[in-house]
Amino acid sequence: MAAPSHKKPRSGCAGQDTTPQQKSNHTESQDISTSGTDGENNQQLSGSGPGHDPEADKNYRPKTLKFWLVLLSIFVSMFLVALDRTILATAVPRITDDFNSLGDIGWYGSAYMLATSACQLLFGRIYRFYSTRWTFLASIVVFEVGSALCGAAPNSNAFIIGRAIAGVGSAGIWTGSMMSIIPMVPLHKRPVFQSMFGTVFGIASVAGPLIGGAFTQRATWRWCFYMNLPVGLVAIALLYLFMHPETSKREKASVKQKIMRLDPLGTFLFVPSTVCLLLALQWGGSTYAWSDWRISLLFIMFGLTGFGFAIVQVNMPETATLPVRLIKQRSLLAVTFYMFFLAAGMMLVVYYLPLWFQTTKGVDPVDSGVYTIPLVLSLVVATVLSGAVTQKMGYYAPTTILSPSMAAIGCGLLTTIGPATESPQWIGYQFLTGFGIGLGMQSAGLAVQATLPKDDVATGISITFFAQQLGGAIFVTVGQTILSTMLVKKLSGLPGLDPTTIVRTGATDLRRVVPPNFFDTVIEAYNHALTRIFYCALALALTQLLASLFVEWRSIKKPQEPALAADAADV
Repeated sequence: MAAPSHKKPRSGCAGQDTTPQQKSNHTESQDISTSGTDGENNQQLSGSGPGHDPEADKNYRPKTLKFWLVLLSIFVSMFLVALDRTILATAVPRITDDFNSLGDIGWYGSAYMLATSACQLLFGRIYRFYSTRWTFLASIVVFEVGSALCGAAPNSNAFIIGRAIAGVGSAGIWTGSMMSIIPMVPLHKRPVFQSMFGTVFGIASVAGPLIGGAFTQRATWRWCFYMNLPVGLVAIALLYLFMHPETSKREKASVKQKIMRLDPLGTFLFVPSTVCLLLALQWGGSTYAWSDWRISLLFIMFGLTGFGFAIVQVNMPETATLPVRLIKQRSLLAVTFYMFFLAAGMMLVVYYLPLWFQTTKGVDPVDSGVYTIPLVLSLVVATVLSGAVTQKMGYYAPTTILSPSMAAIGCGLLTTIGPATESPQWIGYQFLTGFGIGLGMQSAGLAVQATLPKDDVATGISITFFAQQLGGAIFVTVGQTILSTMLVKKLSGLPGLDPTTIVRTGATDLRRVVPPNFFDTVIEAYNHALTRIFYCALALALTQLLASLFVEWRSIKKPQEPALAADAADV
């Protein structure tokens, strides 16, 4: 919501009758174009920028049970989504055995990821124009339906469809969880509440594989998905009963206007564009060679549909899913790249550090997960601490800059690890890396809320979430390419050893496949390849640091009373 202006209206504007649509467009363009003006500087100093919402002050009731029940339901919903991403890893072997579907194993994860990424920006439009409460509830229901189908799936195809449906629901829950808190908590109080999201993801990262393994070994893998149903139903019931924030009324619109608001043409082009890109990255170098015609065709389709999407966004700005005027906003553009690089670096470390433990240290997958607990715990601690510090200071920019600085140091130290590295060293390196990543986890959300007009916050949040998912998806594939390329380079020329076989062999099977006389050489090659991946994470952290320098220093402090603000101005 734009801050009040004390300037006189320009000639030609005052007294003119405008339609609601014209008035809305004019206001939105004014809100975005104020960046860099004296008025913006006053907003920054007084803490009365566009992110401050009087409705949130009215709805903020932390002393009531109702308030905490709604928050608990929001965090539980996010926990289920985060858990669903990690719980599958330990259940996949049993699922493929039951369905005799080893060839479908890649789809179990990618169906969920594709659906989430493809629908993320669409939910930004939905939350902008329609009820946050009902959209969030509908998203949880869709996620529950997908989970139920996965649990009851009679075959692999049904399971994949269930994963895709759950992915659609998760896209709505991602954006909806943030949008549900905004009308409940004023901006100057949000950092601590939003830091809880990092805690939820950290707990889910540790608990997911453990819960999945326990269900798979002691009951059935189907309970990995059935467990979502009772927990999700409780969350739905609590949100339905108690989530009734006071919000401003929305403009009435015809059915055609409601459909056009969702940018159907843009969505029609964006969804296949995203799917083609992610499929190419998923299949390239593993299922098919990068030079295969299928991969080339996917990249061509991505380029064509992506270009068509861009044309639609430029020529239909009123209904654009990705409005050009928002892309021009400095902070939004900066935090979009910021979250892309943060997620990319985080995924490289989270995905490949356990592999380092399995190969170089020779531990099993369960122990490798235990050995990465310092990374997860430091991330959680830093996220919570970041929320407290940001709320105390009233500015999110300091932690935004500090985050990649610490992460770069941690990733730099990870490039030095080897077979002789002792536990105090790799624990400390993980702590620095995780702490750095955690400090920046909520930066994008706060920057979006502090700089964008209220009506654009949902779109801004969905853009940053999409960038986060895209960065992780792309660089996991980049990491795999680095790993396979370095292994082939290091192991080529050794008599009687096929580098391609080593690349395709799982980390836990190396001792079975590799001849004893070559084993140390293979481990050294693995260590070299994995440290090159950490060099990539270091480069991403430094690029993230560069992006952080373009984030505006906006205040999230509580707005001053008019009388106090006037006195401060006189002084």
